[in-house]
Order: sequence, then C-alpha cells, then structure tokens
Amino acid sequence: MASFWAGMFVSIFCGVLGIIFNHFFPMFFMKHGDEHDHNLIPKGSFGWPILGETLSFLKPHASNSLGKYLQDHCSRYGKVFKSHLFFSPTVVSCDQELNYFILQNEGKLFECSYPKPIHGILGNVSMLVAVGDTHKRLRNVALSLVNITKSKPEFLNDIETTAIQFLKSWKDKKQVMFCEEARKFTFNVIVKQVLGLTPEEPQTTKILKDFLTFMKGLISLPLYIPGTPYARAVQARRRISATVKAIIEERRGKKKSDFGSKKSDFLEILLCVDSLSEDEKVSFVLDSLLGGYETTSLLMAMVVHFLANSPTALHHLKLEHQSIRNVKKKDEYLNWEDYKNMEFTQNVINEALRYGNVVKFVHRKALKDVKFRGYLIPSGWKVLPVFTAVHLDTSLHASALQFHPWRWETEDQTCKKFTPFGGGSRCCPGSDLAKVEVAFFLHHLVQNYRWRTEGEDQAMAYPYVEFQKGLKISLEECSNLSPNSDE
Repeated sequence: MASFWAGMFVSIFCGVLGIIFNHFFPMFFMKHGDEHDHNLIPKGSFGWPILGETLSFLKPHASNSLGKYLQDHCSRYGKVFKSHLFFSPTVVSCDQELNYFILQNEGKLFECSYPKPIHGILGNVSMLVAVGDTHKRLRNVALSLVNITKSKPEFLNDIETTAIQFLKSWKDKKQVMFCEEARKFTFNVIVKQVLGLTPEEPQTTKILKDFLTFMKGLISLPLYIPGTPYARAVQARRRISATVKAIIEERRGKKKSDFGSKKSDFLEILLCVDSLSEDEKVSFVLDSLLGGYETTSLLMAMVVHFLANSPTALHHLKLEHQSIRNVKKKDEYLNWEDYKNMEFTQNVINEALRYGNVVKFVHRKALKDVKFRGYLIPSGWKVLPVFTAVHLDTSLHASALQFHPWRWETEDQTCKKFTPFGGGSRCCPGSDLAKVEVAFFLHHLVQNYRWRTEGEDQAMAYPYVEFQKGLKISLEECSNLSPNSDE
C-alpha cells in the first residue's frame, strides 16, 4: 500500500513539473527567442496559467456549429491563432490550406500527439496513437484487410442480415432510442467481422460489457484512482486484451489440428501476418472494434436525425432504394454493384459527415520549426487542425449551415475542404466499411419505416460527439420487411 501511494506521489509530482514546464517554457521562448521569429508566431492568447484556454475550447456546443470559442478567436485573431491547450502551447488552424499541409506532412514536419492519458487507455501500439514505423505497419495491414473485405459477399451479407434482424426487432414498437440501437447494430457487425463471433456467444457479451466500460473511460477525466471511470477503462482494456488473446490461441489450436471450418474474418488473416507482434495484433483488434463501433454508429444517428428534418432528401433517398430493390429477386442479397449505384445515398452520408462533424479536430505536434505562408509554428508546439471550421466555412461551401446532400453532385469529395476521415497517411482506413454499413442499413430502413425525432435533441461536441438524449425516434411501419426477413 505504501508503495502504491509513493508511486502516486511521484506520478503527481512529475505531472506537475511537466505541466509547469510546458506552460512556462513557451513564455521563455516568446521573451528570449529571435524577435523576427517571435513576430511570425500567430496572434492569440495563452489564457490562464497551466490550464490555458482548454476549458473554453472544450465547452460543449452543437456539432454543426463552431462553438463560441472558435467563433470568438477566429473573429479576433483570424483562422490561425495561438493558444495554450491540453497543457501545451498550441497553434489552432481553421484554415483549409494549413490543415491540408499539416495532414500531408505527417512524420516529416508533424507527428500525431494525443494527450498521454489516451495512451494509457489505448496502449502505446494502438494505431490511433502510434507513430513512425509502428503506425505504418499497422496501417498497411488495416488497408489490406479493408480492401480484401469491403466487397466480399460474406461481409455484405452479414451487414444486411444484421440490419434486417434489427428492423424486425422494432416491429410493433412505437419508439426506440436510436443511438443505443445503432451501437448494438455496429457492434454486432464489427465483432462478427473482426473475431467471427455472433451476438449469442458468451464471449461477445463479455467483450461488449468491458467495451462499454472502456468507452466511458475514454471520454472521462484522466485520473488513475481506483473506482474512477478512467481507471475502470484501463482495467477493462486489460480484460478485453486477455479475452482476445484467448480467442487467438483457440483459433491457432484449431488451425493446427484442422478442426472446424476456416473463417474469413480479420483475425484469420491477422494470424498469418508476421510483421505484427502479438501485442500489436491484439491492439489492432481493439482499434477495429473502436472504429467500427462508436464512429459508425454516430454517423448512422447523424443521418437518421438529419433525414427526419429533410423530407425532400428522405423522399429522394427512398426512391433510389426502391429502384435498386425493384430489379432484384425477392430474397436476393445486396451486392457491391448495388452499393456503387447508391449515388444519392453517398451524397447523404457525405453531407452528414460534413454538416454533423463526427470528428471535430485531431492532435498533432510540430517536429521542427515550421514556416507556412508567413506563420511560424515552433518546434514542440501542439497543432490542432479543426475540420469543423473548414466544413462549415461559408466561403468554401454554399449554404454551409444547411443540410443539403445535392451539393455533392458537383462538389469534389476528395478535396482539401472535406476531411471527415482525416487525411494523409493517417486517413481512417475503415471509412469505406463504415459507409457500406450505413448505406445497407438505410436501404431497409427507408423502405420499411417512417420516423420522426422526439423532443429537442441534437448532436453535441464535448469535443467527442453524442446526442444529448440518445436520439429518441417515433416509428411507423410502412410495409413488410424487405427480402431475407425470415432469416
């Protein structure tokens, strides 16, 4: 017990020293650095000692708005300004050109730099926080898996079957909490694809229970004190890791003895990847569960919310899916060609990503002094490219503060002003899988239900995004369920 408190004291003492150093070192630089370079640093304010302007930056606001902090600072200092955030001197960018420059120079001029507590939960070999060669190896494996998986009939059939089963469970229900339902749906899809587990298996229930604890801690105050959400999250990650390792060993045993049918999930392919260590494989599974669970379910909720308030877009979407269904046999599954023909569906998804902003910003750090268009970003400073600011910039997107899917009939989806999945070498490798899930779910939803949102609810950025009240929707069944409903 004594050693525990001694360790706590050392951790707190070192943390305080780090905070003080991080706050006052930039002050020293500002006063004693080269006067010419000093003048190149973007204008702004460091705010309060130690905390800086972090609390103001993190103040909740609607995800389809900039929020008071960014509005005030952009108005006062311009689209690029300095601040002191997350215990570090920071340059905040709401400029599309600088954002693009930062994303494209990953590993050269800038490096991923999430706060240390995030590392404590995710682990140092998580693809979300790893840098250099480790990140490159993990990302290459992820891209390979996605490219192999995204158009496979087995994967597409699993998504569609799961979607139909969920819609069947809504039969005779007048209302559902959509965020909760979307999370169940995405978890069932991703746990099947990654680990080959069905919802009924005990391991699935065990992983989900720990995963929910893990998610709560990921967005909590980072205090590793027994009983806190953060501490419980770290422990939950250890339990998930142990469960995944046990599944890996069980799968290896079956491969050696040739018992059981060969599965086509991520894990089956991962077992054959020699470039990853055992810990990296386990971390890769956790990253896949995280990416396929939270962000995909939130995107689904965004789409359903915005469509409920855009009857014209909903009608247009329904016609597209009816036309696809009309040329298919009664019990025929959707395929990759059907997905590629869902053009307006893609527009709806892209507009939900732009207008709703699932990811507000990312954390980067300057590896050296960087000069860009007359600005200086000092070495070691944190850099925050803010995607929301670019997505909602009225000079870049006509009627930017409105949900208008038709804009994507002419706008470029791969341009600098649209970065919902990041960019450069850290662009989300699973973005295609997320879009397929949403598109297939919508295919059956719009043909079988009409819905409206209940009460005043909207997506809020904390900076993580969620619906305050869970997005309650009222349902009205408009036809029998689509093909395969007897499965």
